[in-house]
Amino acid sequence: MCGIFGYVGSTLPKATRGKSAAQIVFEGLKRLEYRGYDSWGITSLNQISNIRYQKLIVEKHVGKIGNSSLDSKLSTLDSNIALGHTRWATHGGVTRENTHPHLDCSGEIAIVHNGIVENWEELKKNLSKNHKFKSQTDTEVVVHLVEEQMKGRTLKEAVRRAFLNIQGLNAFIFINKGREIVAVKNGSPLVVGVGKNEKFIASDTAGIIPYTRDIHFVEDGELVVIGDEVEMFDVKTGASKKLKLSKIDYKKQEAKLGRFAHFMLKEINEQPRVLRNLTLNPAARTMADLVNKAFGIFFVACGSASYAALCGTYLFSKVCKKHVNFSIGSEFKYLEDYIHEGTLVVPISQSGESVDVIEPVLAAKKKGAKIAALVNVEGSTLFRIAGFNFLLGAWPERAVVATKSLTAMIAALIMIAYSLVGKEKVAKEIITSVSRDIEGILDDYRVEKVKNLAKRLSRVKDVYVIGRGLSYATALEASLKLKEACYLHAEGFAGGELKHGVIALIEKGTPCIVFAPNDETYDEIISNAQEVKARGAYIIGIGPLNNQVFDEFIKTGDLAEATMISQIVVSQLLAYFIAVEKGIDPDKPRNLAKSVTVK
Repeated sequence: MCGIFGYVGSTLPKATRGKSAAQIVFEGLKRLEYRGYDSWGITSLNQISNIRYQKLIVEKHVGKIGNSSLDSKLSTLDSNIALGHTRWATHGGVTRENTHPHLDCSGEIAIVHNGIVENWEELKKNLSKNHKFKSQTDTEVVVHLVEEQMKGRTLKEAVRRAFLNIQGLNAFIFINKGREIVAVKNGSPLVVGVGKNEKFIASDTAGIIPYTRDIHFVEDGELVVIGDEVEMFDVKTGASKKLKLSKIDYKKQEAKLGRFAHFMLKEINEQPRVLRNLTLNPAARTMADLVNKAFGIFFVACGSASYAALCGTYLFSKVCKKHVNFSIGSEFKYLEDYIHEGTLVVPISQSGESVDVIEPVLAAKKKGAKIAALVNVEGSTLFRIAGFNFLLGAWPERAVVATKSLTAMIAALIMIAYSLVGKEKVAKEIITSVSRDIEGILDDYRVEKVKNLAKRLSRVKDVYVIGRGLSYATALEASLKLKEACYLHAEGFAGGELKHGVIALIEKGTPCIVFAPNDETYDEIISNAQEVKARGAYIIGIGPLNNQVFDEFIKTGDLAEATMISQIVVSQLLAYFIAVEKGIDPDKPRNLAKSVTVK
């Protein structure tokens, strides 16, 4: 969940790029900030001659790197090597002492780390006699472990030997007084970028792409040495391996704010184009063929993607009469007794790096299950695990909360469901219609209406959200957005569950959002709305049809199964404007990270 970034230039970057190695790392970390933003730090080596360095210079700060600037000492340092880290705290509080990079006792080896060292307490106990620790982190233990292995060995060999004693899913990058970076991984992502006379290493491609499109995805158990060349080794044996470069497509303009105040608002507004582009993707037909051949299907996902997966179970039942199992990623391992060679597992993920999805999917693959992923990031771990990928094409999503990637997931599932009954054209028409409807939702009149509602809801403590069928999943997603983006206690429920306990929470003035599509659920969800209104609730209706039970109404189009996409867009706007009203940065809510790579 942290962002790590390293740079090595064959020449001094000030001569070629007009900036120091530390500045390049600083900019790379800013592009990785969505992975964690509790604190950040950078280290670089000041140079005496072409082959010798004096010492590591370290800079650390608590807070978001996006709000910071690099100290003049590092920004002016004439060096061709640096590494840095932006933190999402796991071990130890958010303090300067716990901020990466960490140094060994000699101050000559530095480490940055993404992941969790599961046996850190045991390692620390063994090292405590001869090593002094300055932080509460598991990371610092590892740099001392490497120091212990350095006696008479190269940094590469010391890292290799140390890594064999570490348990857990991790990625580490090290530098010392040499002219190279050493990195190693198991479970947590790492990518290497190769440019002209310069090399990069980072948690994902977002940090590297502005400099090069030539990428090597580091595999588990690989050790990387980056100097004048990039060398790959097997961490267990030390044997050489081949560097495998691939070119990554990427649109730089997608990662720029442009006219928008926040990335969340920008990405909400990009949804019509994303959905129209998705209708051109031929992957739905192939996915439909895989579904038809499967004996047992599982949709597996976490967070917002899990609500897309839940939508998928309703869609497949309604459109093509197919039964699909759904599991939250972290719970899927408890259901794997059902997995066999005929099973199709469909992981659904924006980042393709969620460890709670990756681990059980790998276990299912070992049992012979076929893996076909819906994923937004080309080259991600899930992308590489899967035998087939439906690439969502939503391009980079910089806000931590999911918007365009989520609606792309739902649209993709609609396309697959209709492809299963030979109605691909109908699916494309539905998705095209919903893209037009979203453009209408984003017009000034309806946006102003949502803004006014947001002002009211910014003052409340609780919101309840109800729906039925497909709109039950919509209710769950809307409540998550209100929690994530604006720290508002919100709960989503199936409308029929109100009488089974939830209605006890309703009192005079309690806001209740009701998703009311014009489908088989309409009459019953209106009845549920009347039940809570009778207890004093303030009813906010979202759907194609107004009703006298609603105190507020925001209209969407009547778009069959895709109505839920328009409803979700309204809830995204509502969450965004509540966050702004409360003075919260919707792009970087507290305690969250875009890519959840630790358990």
